[in-house]
Amino acid sequence: MHIVLPSSSNTFQKSWIASGRILFLIAISGLGAIGLVVLSALWAGTESDAAALDRQRQLVNARLREQVDQVAHVIGQVANGYLATNRAYPRPSGGSSTLDSVLSAAAGSAISQTAMSAFGYDQAFVVDEKAELIMLTDAQTEKRYRWMKPLFLPLLRDARLAASQTPASPESLSAGSPPSNHGLANLMRLEGRPTIVGVAPITEAYHGQQPMRQFLIAVRFLDGAALDQLSREQGLNGARFARTADPDEDEVAFQIDATANGEPIGFIVWRPDLPGSRVIGRLMPALSIAAFVIAILFSVLLVRLRSSLGELRKSELHARQLALHDVLTGLPNRALFAMRFEECLAQTRNSTERSAVALLDLDRFKAVNDTFGHAAGDELIRIAADRIRSVLRPGDTLARLGGDEFAVLLRGIKDHDKILPAICQAIVAELAKPFPLLHGEAVARVGGSIGVTVVPDAGRNADDIMRYADVALYEAKMGGRGQWRIYSPSMDGGRNARDILKNELREVLAAGTNSSANGAPLDPNKPDFGSLEVHYQAVHRAEQGFQASGTEALVRWRHSQRGLLMPASFIPAAEEGGLIDALGFWVLREACKAASSWPENTFVAVNVSPSQLRRPNFGEEVFAVLQESGLSPSRLELELTESSLIEDNSEIYTVLKSLRSRGVQISLDDFGTGYSSLSHLMRFDIDRIKIDRSFVSMLGTKANGAAIIGAIVALSRNLAISTTAEGVETEYQRDFLAALGCTDLQGYFFSRPVPLHELNCFQDAGSTAGSPVNAPKAIA
Repeated sequence: MHIVLPSSSNTFQKSWIASGRILFLIAISGLGAIGLVVLSALWAGTESDAAALDRQRQLVNARLREQVDQVAHVIGQVANGYLATNRAYPRPSGGSSTLDSVLSAAAGSAISQTAMSAFGYDQAFVVDEKAELIMLTDAQTEKRYRWMKPLFLPLLRDARLAASQTPASPESLSAGSPPSNHGLANLMRLEGRPTIVGVAPITEAYHGQQPMRQFLIAVRFLDGAALDQLSREQGLNGARFARTADPDEDEVAFQIDATANGEPIGFIVWRPDLPGSRVIGRLMPALSIAAFVIAILFSVLLVRLRSSLGELRKSELHARQLALHDVLTGLPNRALFAMRFEECLAQTRNSTERSAVALLDLDRFKAVNDTFGHAAGDELIRIAADRIRSVLRPGDTLARLGGDEFAVLLRGIKDHDKILPAICQAIVAELAKPFPLLHGEAVARVGGSIGVTVVPDAGRNADDIMRYADVALYEAKMGGRGQWRIYSPSMDGGRNARDILKNELREVLAAGTNSSANGAPLDPNKPDFGSLEVHYQAVHRAEQGFQASGTEALVRWRHSQRGLLMPASFIPAAEEGGLIDALGFWVLREACKAASSWPENTFVAVNVSPSQLRRPNFGEEVFAVLQESGLSPSRLELELTESSLIEDNSEIYTVLKSLRSRGVQISLDDFGTGYSSLSHLMRFDIDRIKIDRSFVSMLGTKANGAAIIGAIVALSRNLAISTTAEGVETEYQRDFLAALGCTDLQGYFFSRPVPLHELNCFQDAGSTAGSPVNAPKAIA
């Protein structure tokens, strides 16, 4: 047995685990993709916020530098204006020092007031090089200045201020060139507040002179009106000044460093405009909804994918089940049986354990299938499988190989002389019981035959063992069916003989068909296996004189080596080899050709198999034979078994209706032994009922035999159907059947089947009522 072993269950388990991993990876990937989208949006918003915040800080820093430069520029312009005024209106020389001091103080107060009122400085001072006030002021301002003075000294001594001064020459003064002093401004902390302090000289340095130099100091605090203006200009929401970096969650702090030493002097705190957060805030609901929808869709997709994988796994398991099990019965099939058989051989190869293989066939399954249809045949197979399984041991294997063939693997047989007979006899007994089919509407009796091979007695090769079991099965069938046989080497000849017989019949049938159709002689180069013959058994009227009314055509095979073979010897081979239709057609042609020369009031009956009736062109074939032979359709009687009519087949009904419409007679053979219902007598318009020989043989021996035949004859008379009693072998049977009302009689009492050239019943009618013919009982 060479088969491809299906994948093991481990493969399906690994496939399922791999599918689970793939689903897990897909789920992680989907969640990761959704998370990546959200994180990307958050990252983009964060980056946008950072860029916007950095931009705002740059703008604030630039604005602060601009204000520092503006203070330096403005204070320089104020100082230059003051110098230009002094040039235009110089003080008279030679005055007292006190008067000069008073005038200087008054001038300082004026310029200080001008700086505060005209240019919006918070405070302005006029001082000398030692940072002493040179202006008229009140006590509070003076006190305030004393606190600021230490912070102004570094600025006054700044080298950049000295470098910015260009000594004025007498020529420039006389020429009227404008002053060119420059101011200096720094960021610092005054009174704990961020402040821009600007310094500019308001006196000129002359070449070769060192007068007392005076400076204008202007102060602008950044935490008041200046911060409000900065907030409006730069869009700083809620801007405020803080000495420490303590912003709220929605605020940012910008550090202000001193110009001189870079030390922090405070922080500007505000609520920044963050477009990224604003966009994210607006998009986040939509993103959340989109992510939720995508997650739901992805979850549905995963569930659907998992369901599909589950269905695929079930489909794979189902495919594996189908690959290893029979669909109809659920039993292991040929492949699984072969696997287990190979395992059994491998395990017993080096041991003394004995096993057995049994092949089993249902004996009359084909007849049941033809009779009741395929549905009943399938039901019969299932019931038979259950019955066989019921008598087997738990460790035994029952398999269906196909059709009505079963195989049994019996392992661990320690005493096969006791176990094997018990199991085989139990199987045969179970199969011999009636099978109720079609919900009890029909009952079939089939039986079974078994061929057994013992391992290792018959060897250890699987193919040889199965062949030996098949040979034993054939011997069981040839022994009368319903039996079992254990293989022995002497049986090999039987199997070969069956195959030889089948091939020889094929050759003989082909030769006979060609000879009948073309009249061509046989090919002398081909081997001679004899020829087929049609024998005829007369049918007599059950009335005074018992004259012959017709014949029944029966096939025989005159074999060149085996002699005259009865149908039981080669009909099974014809059915197995698919030759039964051709054989039946050949008999029909020969019978019609012979009957065409008989008297007009006679008929010929020809048996028709169920397979012939199922041929769609069977009616046309019959009409073609009648036309070819010249026989009237009314003189042809087609004999059908009850099994041919049981299958409710519209095609068979159509064929029979077509035949009867042209005059062909229809008879029902072996009536009462099948499983049909009486309704078929009416539906198919049966012309004749043939009472089976088993009922006729009961006459004179059993009382119910006469009752059965009487009932059949009465039924036929009421339905206007002719009756023929078969198997008439005694004068008592003849007279009794005639008295009951049978219309025709047939049997060895009148004549045995004879070849056409020996048939003389139509020449000498008187001989038909003579003495009984002593001949062995023939098989039609």
